[in-house]
Amino acid sequence: MKHVAEQIAGVTTHTRRGAIRHAFRYRVDFVIIDPEATGTGPQLFSRNRMNLASVFDRDHGGALHKGHGPRWARDVLADHGLTAAKTQLLLLTQPRFWGQVFNPVSFWLAFQHNALVAVIAEVSTPFGDRHSYLCHLPDFAPITAEARLEKPKSLHVSPFQQIEGGYEFGFDIRPDQIAIRIIHKNGDEGVAATLSGSRAPMTNTGLLYASLRRPLGGLRTTILIYWQALRLRLKGAKYRTRPAPPKTEVT
Repeated sequence: MKHVAEQIAGVTTHTRRGAIRHAFRYRVDFVIIDPEATGTGPQLFSRNRMNLASVFDRDHGGALHKGHGPRWARDVLADHGLTAAKTQLLLLTQPRFWGQVFNPVSFWLAFQHNALVAVIAEVSTPFGDRHSYLCHLPDFAPITAEARLEKPKSLHVSPFQQIEGGYEFGFDIRPDQIAIRIIHKNGDEGVAATLSGSRAPMTNTGLLYASLRRPLGGLRTTILIYWQALRLRLKGAKYRTRPAPPKTEVT
């Protein structure tokens, strides 16, 4: 299993369904890393210490800001029948830039024999809540680009969407690119979200360019979330108060 340290200059889109239509499209910077690797990478990237770009274990795997990193993901997979033997674990996430981080969604990707067999979608909200969705086919069969995996919605993510309904996940993870689609279905209402982009080796030049291109990092993400919320409110979307988060960490 090779060491992975890659960048994705990606695009995310959100399209609201229902009576009040709304859509937006933004460029985003993600990385794919081997969260258990001890090898060195670009000088401007670090694990668990400050740098231009970094990924901290405490930002992933468990409660928001209190994560346990890949150990948590391994435990979740093992609890559901996927053992660690011959399983490569990768983390697809937005890194910290200049120490700023907020990830609406990150993905733990589990591979066996180079085939994607499970994904933990780690969803976080500006309200300080987090919940994860474990996606896999029966007997952990390979997840193809055509596969659609359904999960009930458990976490209140947007104040303009009900918690009712469910998610449909689609993952197309290739050696040179990724394409992920998440659809919240709730009758005629819901949201379709996508993330796509090409994979490239992580380099100092690429990290520096990403930090200059979108210098606010996680703060930019938070600002854009509130900007889109304001636009929805002005369109007349109903605001719903935040219910208590689920007691379990994983659905």
